[in-house]
Amino acid sequence: MQQTSQQQAMLAMLDRAPMGIAHYWLFLLSTGGTMLGGVSVFTLGVALPLLVQSFAINAAMQGLLGAALLAGAVPGAALGGPLADRFGRKPLMLIDTLVMMAGALIAVFAGDATILMLGLFVFGVGVGIDYPVSSTYVAEWMPAAARSRIMVATITFQAVGFMLAAALTAAILAVVDATDAWRGFMATLAALPLLFLLGRLFTPESARWLMSRGRNREAARSIGAVIAADRAKLAEMGAAAAEAVHLVAKTPEAVKSDGIAALFGSAYRRRTWLACVPWFLMDIASYGIGLFTPMLLADLHFGSARSGAVLADFSEIGGSSLIDIFLLVGFLAAFWVIPRYGHLRPQVYGFLGMTAGMLVLVAALWAGGPAHPSVAVIFAGFILFNLAMNVGPHSTTFALPAELFPTQLRGAGSGFASASAKVGAALGAFLLPIVKAEYGLSAVLLLVAGVSLLGALVTAVLVEELGGAASLEQRHGPDAQPAASDGKAALRSA
Repeated sequence: MQQTSQQQAMLAMLDRAPMGIAHYWLFLLSTGGTMLGGVSVFTLGVALPLLVQSFAINAAMQGLLGAALLAGAVPGAALGGPLADRFGRKPLMLIDTLVMMAGALIAVFAGDATILMLGLFVFGVGVGIDYPVSSTYVAEWMPAAARSRIMVATITFQAVGFMLAAALTAAILAVVDATDAWRGFMATLAALPLLFLLGRLFTPESARWLMSRGRNREAARSIGAVIAADRAKLAEMGAAAAEAVHLVAKTPEAVKSDGIAALFGSAYRRRTWLACVPWFLMDIASYGIGLFTPMLLADLHFGSARSGAVLADFSEIGGSSLIDIFLLVGFLAAFWVIPRYGHLRPQVYGFLGMTAGMLVLVAALWAGGPAHPSVAVIFAGFILFNLAMNVGPHSTTFALPAELFPTQLRGAGSGFASASAKVGAALGAFLLPIVKAEYGLSAVLLLVAGVSLLGALVTAVLVEELGGAASLEQRHGPDAQPAASDGKAALRSA
């Protein structure tokens, strides 16, 4: 009993600590996957018109290249989450940066589209590993009062990645007037993970994970490295806790080796669906539109008359980056919205806003015809889509898995949800250019509108099955567990 009280006291210190410099540093180092994911998606979108010239690829191969980057994230996330539950958060955060570097280097020296596809797939594996591990790491270190905002801030760095990629690709195109400029793009994807690797070498392991493994003395040292506390007292608390395992999930000890099975047990099944299905649908829409925004703008005749692939690509970067600014604006708005209204209402209304944005684009296309759409209305539709997505489902679907599951299942739950999302992302990236080639741009926009509307409906239905948004939001926490009295997995703080 004394051991448990010592563990609870250490966790309380984590939850009640004020945000300090160490917290912000850990947060920044945890944004690697989301930021590099954004950089890679934007970079590939800009590279595709150049790759069409370099390798003479058709619409199907364009879709495969986009899908390869995102498909790699599926096994990465599926393996990364459970491995982080077994071996710790920090080792996986180091490994994934090495995987990203390896994939980018393969892409730099690719002699054909097939080798490039392999490099993008490997890079995607690294990003996929990082998504559940970094979100788990952030959730486990941040004070309770700041946790929701910091989780939103983590996914915000995807938009920062878009902005960074826009600047880098524009700079490269400004000095390399050749279709091989895409190799310079890939080189930046090799350099950026190295910076995160160097910073992460000196981060502490998650104290919550250490306590879940009975490594309480190490947990006390980790806490002392992050928060302002009496380290001698922390050492005493860690010693008093000895090797007691801090269990917060009402699941058997076997969960440690079979986390995925536990996610679909009666206690966590509905929560797993809520974490996975809306994120799957969101990524179909998000990546399907986001990856091909430069090409969509070209089809909508954005910009002035162009001469040559490089100048055309440079023009689309300007339009795409202007639109992507509103990704960042949406994320910043989410800092205010989510702490006040929770995760679930913004998710539903955000999906509805995404639907409206796509319908605005369809209306602009039909009203002006494919050759003369209204530029102002086109930008309004894209801006509405990006704002709604990032105030709502893009922020909430990333944050929810880390808050829906307890420490023993957090990596597995976040990993499975992230893997499900990347299946949707790969599906959207593969299908979009094919649908556009076969049925036209209007069909693409209507498809994304339908997927977004389905996301709103699925979220609303699953929330109702879980007992409503209010009960779910009021009882979630970093070590939430299902209530023993019902099968709806209402959340409460441990």
